[in-house]
Amino acid sequence: MGVMKLFDLSGKVSIVTGGGSGLGYAMAEALAEAGSDLLVCSRKEANCREAAQSLGRLGVDARGMKCDITDPSDIHELKDYALKEFGKIDVLINNSGATWGAPTEDYPIEGWKKVIDVNVTGTFLCSQIIGKVMIEKGGGKIVNVSSIFGGVGCKSEVMDAIAYNTSKGAMEAFTKDLAVKWAKHRIYVNAIAPAFVETKMTRVTMEKGAEHILSHLPLGRFGVPGDLKGAVVFLSSAASDYMTGTVLFVDGGYRAM
Repeated sequence: MGVMKLFDLSGKVSIVTGGGSGLGYAMAEALAEAGSDLLVCSRKEANCREAAQSLGRLGVDARGMKCDITDPSDIHELKDYALKEFGKIDVLINNSGATWGAPTEDYPIEGWKKVIDVNVTGTFLCSQIIGKVMIEKGGGKIVNVSSIFGGVGCKSEVMDAIAYNTSKGAMEAFTKDLAVKWAKHRIYVNAIAPAFVETKMTRVTMEKGAEHILSHLPLGRFGVPGDLKGAVVFLSSAASDYMTGTVLFVDGGYRAM
């Protein structure tokens, strides 16, 4: 197979959680540009339908729907809709996430529970429910969205969000363990770990800690959502068929320092 064909997703069907905006939309756009049909979902249905309409202009079949990934019934509806409309699911991008900022010594339990419920439990539920479809089909690709802070600490003055960082550490362990358990089903499970990428969710943190953050980025700039495009197509395509359980850092060199 020619090298460019390895990245071709024509005929594939991908689900992107949190795909209505930000990083999720950029990754969905990349998959569409590689030829994949798409189902984007999040709690904000209007965003997803608008995103799907935009993605459809790239010549793929793109749909948008509401899905709260902390609610198993919502995920089952998502799965059933995908199978009804597309007949299969080849790729799952676990991108939906939440954060909550507060000093660790005063961190509210409701904030902790919200972040862990979305980022960890929600990812598990999506992987379990969609993964059963992949097992029956004979394989698939799961890409989890972690963070550079899944493996290192962060000063409070830069980002005071211990639940978020904890959840991303859990994401790395989950990725590796699921990859080992489902390798026998030809389900490849990998993760992308971005650094500071400019989105609505990260803007305040990045503005607040800009000097410190940039001093730890060898490339000398913040990321933009498009910086994840190559990584997500790579991990969703045949180009990564000898990779599983890997965390791919897209971080401007942050973790190399």
